[in-house]
Amino acid sequence: MIKTSAITKTVTTSQGELSILKPISFEVKAGESIAIVGASGSGKSTLLSLLAGLDEVSSGEIYLDGQGLHNMDEEQRAQLRGFIFQSFMLVQSLTALENIILPAEIAGLADAKQRGQDILDKVGLGHRGDHYPNQLSGGEQQRVAIARAFITKPKILFADEPTGNLDAANSDKIEQLLFDLNRDSHTTLVLVTHDGELAKHCERQLLMNAGE
Repeated sequence: MIKTSAITKTVTTSQGELSILKPISFEVKAGESIAIVGASGSGKSTLLSLLAGLDEVSSGEIYLDGQGLHNMDEEQRAQLRGFIFQSFMLVQSLTALENIILPAEIAGLADAKQRGQDILDKVGLGHRGDHYPNQLSGGEQQRVAIARAFITKPKILFADEPTGNLDAANSDKIEQLLFDLNRDSHTTLVLVTHDGELAKHCERQLLMNAGE
């Protein structure tokens, strides 16, 4: 489902070239759950952004579902993958339901509203669809963000510290929700986390250390 071939990331600074990721090659099977772990600054979030196509590699190649990421436009990438941000990234002027159905409407799905309501019910917020983000708790906002990521039924879901801004009780709920949806939808799950308990629930862990 995911294959990387010697991918690197280098940026130019006032002191010269800075290597953030050294050549990295690995594969993730369809339906597998992977946790990318490591100390702050080890390159975890950079790697996740590259895999999701939110940033570009300096060298090497990434393949998603057999297709070269470099040959795909943004619409093709969006159809293939979902992304959950630590900071939720909800549109404040839209209701919970409107936030959820936005990717489905962009993708031109005729049943976007019904899909949105169905997944809103699944994450336990069926009664909160007409509420705006500032009327929701952190845990509820993250559930909306997860529902939004799943609405197009992506083959791959990327999550950057999905429980990082939540208290212990909400972290447990989000963790359970992620893996339930992962199992029910047969979605490949790749997440970055500092949460050891969340990482343990994944089938495999990839340890990042100084860009390797």
